[in-house]
Amino acid sequence: MKEITSTSLQGIATGLKVKEPGFYYSSNRSEVSFPEDIHADFINLEGDSFWYQHRNRCIVTALELFPPQEPFFDIGGGNGVVALAIQEASTEVVLVEPTMTGARHAFQRGIQPVICATLAEAKIREGSLPSVGLFDVLEHIEDDDGFLAMIHRYLLPGGRFYLTVPTFSSLWSIEDVNSGHYRRYAPRQLIAKMESLDFEVEFNTCLFEVLPLPIFLMRSIPSRLGLRKIDRKQTHGEHRVRPGKFRLLNWFLEREIKKLKQKRKISCGSSCLIVARKPS
Repeated sequence: MKEITSTSLQGIATGLKVKEPGFYYSSNRSEVSFPEDIHADFINLEGDSFWYQHRNRCIVTALELFPPQEPFFDIGGGNGVVALAIQEASTEVVLVEPTMTGARHAFQRGIQPVICATLAEAKIREGSLPSVGLFDVLEHIEDDDGFLAMIHRYLLPGGRFYLTVPTFSSLWSIEDVNSGHYRRYAPRQLIAKMESLDFEVEFNTCLFEVLPLPIFLMRSIPSRLGLRKIDRKQTHGEHRVRPGKFRLLNWFLEREIKKLKQKRKISCGSSCLIVARKPS
């Protein structure tokens, strides 16, 4: 595992100040389309959630299949649930999170270094990032074309880019609104967008193939009818599946992991995973 020092980090990102060893910030703060209180609400949920656990396994598997150059920059990493899994898989991680709540939670989890800033605020040097992860972040960015182009500029030539997003506008619900989403993505359209920005897509697959129908019936339709309300207890309950139901769900999720390890694509699911690279 390659160790990143304070000197090398500040050589990559010139707009940072040291708050304490391993924790960096920018004095220029921008608004982001993510409710900051969600980090506080989800810090306990993430550890018990089948959704977060499975997504982590898929991401770590993708990194094993398509190894990143280190350090790995987890952009918009929130409470650090993904960065922690990547760090535990012996990959050096830098977590970049614009909200102080999320950045502080990640730091308290033992993730270092943590940067509390946007990429623009951190003043990342172009062509300096060895690899980048953007996990369920792009849907929070109003100008996603501009943000993807910025990621491309910041990546080293040959650097890899790992991305997850929620899929299909037909699955839109009040949960998307409450989470600060601008959109859900059609995988083919997103891949075409990335290729138009000079990314080489190496692999893509849908995830959570068992979830589109339940989401459509239990979230999307009630939301369109004005019957779906955001309820914290209900949301937490949906992430914590009862043991009997979990055995069936786990069978589907384990099958996805096996397919992913074989680089087999899943054509439909509630999320999409893409691995791309910047041409050398």
